[in-house]
Amino acid sequence: MEVYKVLEIKKSVYENNDREADQLRQELKKEQTFLLNLMSSPGSGKTTTLLRTIEALKEELSIAILEADIDSDVDAHTVAKTGTRVIQLHTGGMCHLDASMTRQGLEGIGTRETDLVVLENVGNLVCPAEFDTGASKNAMILSVPEGDDKPLKYPLMFSLVDVLLINKIDVQEHFDFDLDILRERVKKINPNLVVIPISAKTGEGIDEWANWLRNQVNNWNQPELLS
Repeated sequence: MEVYKVLEIKKSVYENNDREADQLRQELKKEQTFLLNLMSSPGSGKTTTLLRTIEALKEELSIAILEADIDSDVDAHTVAKTGTRVIQLHTGGMCHLDASMTRQGLEGIGTRETDLVVLENVGNLVCPAEFDTGASKNAMILSVPEGDDKPLKYPLMFSLVDVLLINKIDVQEHFDFDLDILRERVKKINPNLVVIPISAKTGEGIDEWANWLRNQVNNWNQPELLS
């Protein structure tokens, strides 16, 4: 009978990442910097939504953007045109960011006197859901063309996000997408999930989204009450 050791590497990786993510969150809390982890599939409209968000909040918040991609700097180039501080993170083939990678991005761009940092994570609904980035809150964009069945296929992603943006509602009539059914499905997975329909193209719903984000940043900057 062969004798050999089995190492649960995946478990160890997750545990180490969770510890680093918690530490990073505590550091950001002390600095009063709110970090939003924005996730979605490719083509859902993350960057366009990001541009709308910057436009809505740039006069009242100091904003910085972390753009994550396996390769290319197309999104960072687009965001830079707004005058917003942005840094491109290349993941070297990895389909997600973890807390260590996020920390490197934050150190690269600098968080001093920064109210809001948005991390545009790598585009997919699997890997990013498995790694805590140290974010203050997690957001997801689901576009109408992707279908209302995605909560059934990727329940982990929907279970951990705090707010879900339903993008491209301006084309809903052309797709087999039922917003009420979508709400019902996500609420079964995550009863506290906030769902906000938007159109990054037309601007519909952006005020509601910007207001949610503004409130989260303000709440993050409130001192914690001692028990």
